Amino acid sequence: MLDQPLSARLESKSVRKSIISSIARDFNLTPILAEAYFSQISDYFLQHAEVQLGSGQCQYLAVDENEPAGKPIALCKKVPVKLTLHNPEEDIPVYKKAGLHGLRQHKIVRITNEAIDQGGVLSYEDIAFILTCSVITIKRDMIHLRRRGVILPTRGWRHEMGRGQTHKTQILELYLSGHLFSDIERRTRHSETAIKRYIQDFARVVLLHKKGFSLDQIRISTGFSHRLIGEYLKLLKAHAKSRELTRILQTPKKGGR
Repeated sequence: MLDQPLSARLESKSVRKSIISSIARDFNLTPILAEAYFSQISDYFLQHAEVQLGSGQCQYLAVDENEPAGKPIALCKKVPVKLTLHNPEEDIPVYKKAGLHGLRQHKIVRITNEAIDQGGVLSYEDIAFILTCSVITIKRDMIHLRRRGVILPTRGWRHEMGRGQTHKTQILELYLSGHLFSDIERRTRHSETAIKRYIQDFARVVLLHKKGFSLDQIRISTGFSHRLIGEYLKLLKAHAKSRELTRILQTPKKGGR
């Protein structure tokens, strides 16, 4: 068994200890602060580097969906998202039927929803860069898609909506009005996973409100913006007698299904 001093010397020669020592020396930090910085940076690296990509996919840094519109991009939290640029099984039939124009719109719908499913939101510039076309072209395509009733959760669209509903509230409105998941998926191009996540978030806000939490307390507890919480509370009031609202707020009984 190694004696304690020898064990400590060997441990100091590890890669981790070596990097921490370099950080402390280069930035004139105490060992404790240097180790804290190393741990945080390691988490950032793992978050962005350990992404398993499939064929035709790329990784992209998107703005976190909870960041408010108008906030400078440089100050916004970013999240890594996997986007599918090419899926032959989906894309070839679309190309044969609708040509390059239709294929581009198909990809716009796909990548915006892939991003939101992973907690990110793309700007017009992001989409234009990813699909190698102009911002004007993307905006024109999105206007066309939205006229067809497709909900596209982009950062620019949120900014343009002003005091209008967010895409989350629009989807919840459909759900609380009695639409089936399959119908909501078809109308909004959102996955069932994303729809369920919005319902869970809505339920959290409503339950906290019913427990007497203030708007600020709900914001701190959930991390949601005042605007989104306000929209959810308006939905609660508008659909107070909804069967769907009763269903999602029911507490499962012990031994029940």
